[in-house]
Amino acid sequence: MTEIRNNWSLAEVEAIYNSPFLDLVYRAATVHRQFHDGQEVQVCTLLSVKTGGCPEDCAYCPQAARYHTDVKVHKLMEVDEVLSAASEAKSKGSTRFCMGAAWREVRDNRDFDKVIDMVKGVNAMDMEVCCTLGMITDSQAERLKEAGLYAYNHNLDTSDTFYNEIISTRQFDDRIHTLENVRKSGISVCSGGIIGMGETVTDRVKMLITLANMPGHPESVPVNALVPVEGTPLEKQPKVPVWDMVRMIATARIMMPKAMVRLSAGRVMMSDEEQTLCFMAGANSIFSGERLLTTPNPGVDHDQQLFQTLNLRPRKSFKDSEALVVA
Repeated sequence: MTEIRNNWSLAEVEAIYNSPFLDLVYRAATVHRQFHDGQEVQVCTLLSVKTGGCPEDCAYCPQAARYHTDVKVHKLMEVDEVLSAASEAKSKGSTRFCMGAAWREVRDNRDFDKVIDMVKGVNAMDMEVCCTLGMITDSQAERLKEAGLYAYNHNLDTSDTFYNEIISTRQFDDRIHTLENVRKSGISVCSGGIIGMGETVTDRVKMLITLANMPGHPESVPVNALVPVEGTPLEKQPKVPVWDMVRMIATARIMMPKAMVRLSAGRVMMSDEEQTLCFMAGANSIFSGERLLTTPNPGVDHDQQLFQTLNLRPRKSFKDSEALVVA
């Protein structure tokens, strides 16, 4: 049986990432089946509940106020609008509903009160409810937990050494601190990163090591391929090769066997065959729906057809909730 470890070394993980491709996929697929049902994929929906106008300077993000993109600023949605969207997502097969707000950090005000009401409402639908709202304090994490929040997403984005090349408005340690607050509250941790931003393989590996060497692995690890958006500093970046995505997913699966490894942004640029390679390498979660916050995503009908072709079925809500352990 594969050992759950929190002491990975850089040389060790680079060797895994760079191992012969077919051997890597086989190893990851073997680990995957030790801990998961190979035919089961978690279907998630991500809704932007507050769009644009963010004061941060993340080089990949079209929601940053300082960049001239096609993203229009929208204030926080009303609670009933969000609950209606969650109900529709559930009817189309999603079992996790994630709400994203383009904030640098959560403030204790009426908007946060509305988010708390959204969390309560989605939780009452028997869906796993997730939020990504920027930095949060320990007391805010406690409020979200009490409201029924199941998971909190806060991506590392990249390695600690490459981080300042992408973002200058906060520090890498700020992200770690938020994840610590989430973990202490007993909320499930969702954290991953983006590849294709100009980072090296070592940067990719170091990001995975940061996640895997935490006292407890994140329950969910999104692997995103950069979707270049006109008007952002990374608009000219080339498409991420599918081989790089598969290597990242396979390495994450081997390092964090129990985690849901999510094939996230960039799926719209991948063929069905390329996505299938990612599932073979250990991806067992996707975002479904026409958009991922502000970037395109494959449609629900297409995903359902792909699931049928591959004999995949959606994972039920709260399947591993009893396995959550507060560090």
